[in-house]
Amino acid sequence: MAAGFARWGNDLYTGRRSYDVVGHRRRFYWVSAALVVLSVVILLVRGFNLGIEFRGGSEFTITNPSSLSQTEAAEAVADVAPAEAPRISTVGTSSLRVQTVELTEEEVVDVREALAEAYGVAPADVTSNFIGPTWGEDVSQKAIIGIVVFLLLVSVVMTLYFRAWRMALAAILALFHDLVITAGIYALIGWEVTPATVIGFLTILGYSIYDTVVVFDKVRENTDGVLSQSRSTYAERANLAINQTLVRSINTSVVALLPVAAILFIGTFVLGAGNLRDISLALFVGMTVGTYSSIFLATPLEVSLRTREHDVAEHTERVLTSREPSSTVPETTADPVPAGASSRQYTGQLQPGGHLGNKAQPRRRKGGR
Repeated sequence: MAAGFARWGNDLYTGRRSYDVVGHRRRFYWVSAALVVLSVVILLVRGFNLGIEFRGGSEFTITNPSSLSQTEAAEAVADVAPAEAPRISTVGTSSLRVQTVELTEEEVVDVREALAEAYGVAPADVTSNFIGPTWGEDVSQKAIIGIVVFLLLVSVVMTLYFRAWRMALAAILALFHDLVITAGIYALIGWEVTPATVIGFLTILGYSIYDTVVVFDKVRENTDGVLSQSRSTYAERANLAINQTLVRSINTSVVALLPVAAILFIGTFVLGAGNLRDISLALFVGMTVGTYSSIFLATPLEVSLRTREHDVAEHTERVLTSREPSSTVPETTADPVPAGASSRQYTGQLQPGGHLGNKAQPRRRKGGR
């Protein structure tokens, strides 16, 4: 199996095997657009289940209760504040957490005593504290500022590094796509949004942009001098770059997702609600969506933007026209007809699944360029 995967990766890199991602980019645009719209609808309808750090309120923690049943906690709170609907969750294997709206000092004392009595513990084993919403607002504000600054810096750095603002714009759109879909899935699941969740969202940005830059770097390498030859179009060279980095993207994603999945499993089924669960869910969803966008969205978007340029569009038309059966192609731009190829004139175009191995690779210029 490992040998087969390695052979598959080698065929993708050399061009013997290829998937026409760029050629079918409209399909992926529709898929991404549908997911983004659906995520926005979920956010508008369900909204986020904000944690106590953002909405404020009182929190009680019961250590070593006689049972982990949540019914006793709900009844204890109802005896003191009948109109309150507490949020109760299990923390680890030996604690319960009860969250309510802001209670008065007298109500806090009464709830602590009621919880201690309900679970057969000493009042000292029931701790309470108040968390104001201003702390969560401050975290949210700084997170938004951090995202804006990050996007601005990424735009400038990518524009300077790749010397093409289109790559920076495509990467920013892919990042927006990743964040919206991740937020929508998080809202759909209904887990509380905590500061750990915000950290997870911010971490997604770095991972997604890293994977996109890897693909873009190969695109730049393959498309260097593309306008000076008539063998392949800009879109075909970019599609070859996607195929050449596909195995690397898969390997990187699997290596990154395995430990995150383990943390998500432990945080969900072993430790219960907590920071590990919140951050790992955001990371798992964000990394998965980021891998998809770096392959099926970022580069196709860059190609769509680049092929709108006059010189690139003109070159593409010239190359495609040269492939017509009636066209005459100079011998210097044509490759030998491979075994089993059609009888029509073959000009060495990069047709997905029909490459010529190493002959399909962009020829490097002399002088190391």
